Amino acid sequence: MATRLVRRCTCLLREAARLAPAVSPVGQLRLPQGTQKPLTSSATSPSSRLPGLLSEFVEKEQVFTPYTGRQEVEQLIEKATQPEELLELLGSGHCLQQNHAALALIQLSRLLSEKPKDKAALIQDARFWQLLHLVNSQITVVWHGTLVKLLRSLYTLGLPATSKDLRSVEQEVRWRMRRLKYKHLAFLAESSATYMQEQGSRELLAELLVHLERRWAEIEDRRMVVAMMMKTGHLSESLMNRLEDKCLELVEQFGPEELRKVLVTLAAQNRRSVPLLRAISYHLVQKPFPLTKSILLDLAYAYGKLGFHQTQVFQRLAADLLPHTPSMTSSEVARCTKSFAFLKWLNLPLFEAFVQHVLDRAQSITLPHLCNMLLAFARVNFRPEREDPFFSLVHEKLGSELVGLEPALQVDVVWALCVLQQVREAELQAVLRPEFHTQFLGGKSPKDQSTFQKLLHINATAQLEHPEYTGPLLPTSALVPSPSALEQKMTPLQKELQETLKGLLGSADKGSFMVATQYGWVLDAEVLLDTESQLLPLRDFVAPHLTPPSGSQPLPPRAKRLAFLRWEFPNFNSRSKDLLGRFILARRHLLAAGFLLVDVPYYEWMELKSEWQKSAYLKDKMRKAVAEELAK
Repeated sequence: MATRLVRRCTCLLREAARLAPAVSPVGQLRLPQGTQKPLTSSATSPSSRLPGLLSEFVEKEQVFTPYTGRQEVEQLIEKATQPEELLELLGSGHCLQQNHAALALIQLSRLLSEKPKDKAALIQDARFWQLLHLVNSQITVVWHGTLVKLLRSLYTLGLPATSKDLRSVEQEVRWRMRRLKYKHLAFLAESSATYMQEQGSRELLAELLVHLERRWAEIEDRRMVVAMMMKTGHLSESLMNRLEDKCLELVEQFGPEELRKVLVTLAAQNRRSVPLLRAISYHLVQKPFPLTKSILLDLAYAYGKLGFHQTQVFQRLAADLLPHTPSMTSSEVARCTKSFAFLKWLNLPLFEAFVQHVLDRAQSITLPHLCNMLLAFARVNFRPEREDPFFSLVHEKLGSELVGLEPALQVDVVWALCVLQQVREAELQAVLRPEFHTQFLGGKSPKDQSTFQKLLHINATAQLEHPEYTGPLLPTSALVPSPSALEQKMTPLQKELQETLKGLLGSADKGSFMVATQYGWVLDAEVLLDTESQLLPLRDFVAPHLTPPSGSQPLPPRAKRLAFLRWEFPNFNSRSKDLLGRFILARRHLLAAGFLLVDVPYYEWMELKSEWQKSAYLKDKMRKAVAEELAK
């Protein structure tokens, strides 16, 4: 600390000596170094009042004066193409003043940025450490911009974390933190945050982030706010909130590239900032700037990852992507299809173009890309016009390669084929064989439970939709519903539906609620009707859809089992009344199991205001379901 204090005092004395010539008349030419007189007893010089040795020290110091031309040393540093040229400056008679040593180190890091072996050799060179010590001795007079670049360069050169010279530069940055411009702080955070975490300089990084957050109002450049969101936003939640506010303020100035970067950054950090997403969506729709293929793909990915629905944006993305389809790679087509499937946005011309793209490149498309497209089609229940050649290609590609896929992916692919009604017996057998499905029995993780749920759907498809299928099937013990299947939080629509049905039934034994079937689907309610459409006691009769089966009496002749299914807003494609593929599969299974379905979609239920209207609505739905069955 004493050494540091002496250096500080020396710096102040040197600055005082330099400021003395500033009182000369404006326009007066400075004399060459050889004829210039040193400042000794000027009345305006602060050093003239300093006693003793400090006064003599200032008098002997060389005065640094402004100049119009660039010094020869700086030109040599900038033009250097080899590290040896920079190291030779130490012993070649050149006087390295103030920033020169720091500039030399910065240039060294640039030259060795992609040469890790040369970095290791440089660390062993004594001249490098001599240059580093020289910088350390002059650290207090290094300019602000050079100082932050110097710290970044020392990190990239790979100095050990215990290096005193590195710690000295870090400490100097901390002391100057309040005086540094915001652009210097932003540059340091963008370029050195990773190194700070690796080098153990977490205190410096924390202080830097605090200053960036406190001074966020100084940001005026849109490029700076975008770069900070990308490079440092993930390091601090509060800083990212400030950057989102500033981004919202400057978003009107953004071009397509800045909008793309902001959206991808939000998606990467899974930050669903609704005000910012709305503002970006508005400008994407209103501004006529052209969007390149790469920007369109990134926008689709970001909106899909964040699950942010904006119809006009999706329409523009689909319309602008359609002409680019022939030039897209198989990877880009699979990625784009997956993004639109996440958004539940089915644009028929675009999806048909994707199918044509696959058929045109049938020999070169890889199985992972084809699997991604298959899963996307199943999600939105898309059946292409040329489904025969497309699914022939799918089965051909799967062939012997299905068993080589990751187990969970095998289940996903076969499940998607079940949704699209294209599954074959060999594919059913591949995932229902005991040695395969036992790995998912009793799984506790959400992923394993989801995979096993799909196995139940595949098993139901084999039972209900493929009468020629001979096995294997899941064991009966595996069909018992798990407790988690009935533990979901009750929605307002579900609660109102149950209350209305209880009023209609009158007696608790006339119906059941939240019925978990062996097919992997949960019924909102179940009732039995006789030939006169009168309710029957449900628990007295055999229920083969339950595991284990309940009841002992067979159903009366022509009795009808009704299943009530509510369909919430997320169960549909975006801006559509078409159910997603998963729920289309549920309806098919329950119809094949002998149920009459009473569908209760959210958009019809929302229009019912009174209890009388809701009761009349359900009665009418039940009559229609029975009438349709009798009309067959």
